Amino acid sequence: MALKATIFKATLHIADMDRHYYADHHLTVARHPSETDERMMIRLLAFALNADDNLEFTKGLSTDDEPELWQKSLTGDIELWVELGLPEEDRLRKACNKANQVILYTYGGRAVPVWWDKHHNKLERFSNLTIVDLPAEGTEALADLAERSMHLQISIQDGVVGVSDETRHVQLEPGPHQ
Repeated sequence: MALKATIFKATLHIADMDRHYYADHHLTVARHPSETDERMMIRLLAFALNADDNLEFTKGLSTDDEPELWQKSLTGDIELWVELGLPEEDRLRKACNKANQVILYTYGGRAVPVWWDKHHNKLERFSNLTIVDLPAEGTEALADLAERSMHLQISIQDGVVGVSDETRHVQLEPGPHQ
């Protein structure tokens, strides 16, 4: 028997001073059986960093031709394609051909520079690709905030992200890939 996704409910109270975006989002997130709490929380972080009324989660891990998040125009054009992790170059090339803007959030500590060394020559040619590195200590701390029902305060100012629940606070600074 196949394992089913675990459903999480998250309310994100987002105050993004960098983009002047202030809103609450009530989200239902399905965590794939092979997905870790850290990866799921990174999906929520990516949502917060790009929050918009038209941004939505996709089927994610269960399909190869969709990103983790995307934002489509009213005509169905993909305005924003958000990827996570350390994907192969061909996946990012296809994303860059389909979307106006592609953002990749890398995470994984010491594996990230190895991935970058392998792929940077091919990836630098895509003008619509932005790669943002998430520090390992921050993403690991985010995993500790994962609960089936979450109410998270997310503040973004000067590139620094603070994520808090009722008792804990995590601060991380996503940065451009080096």
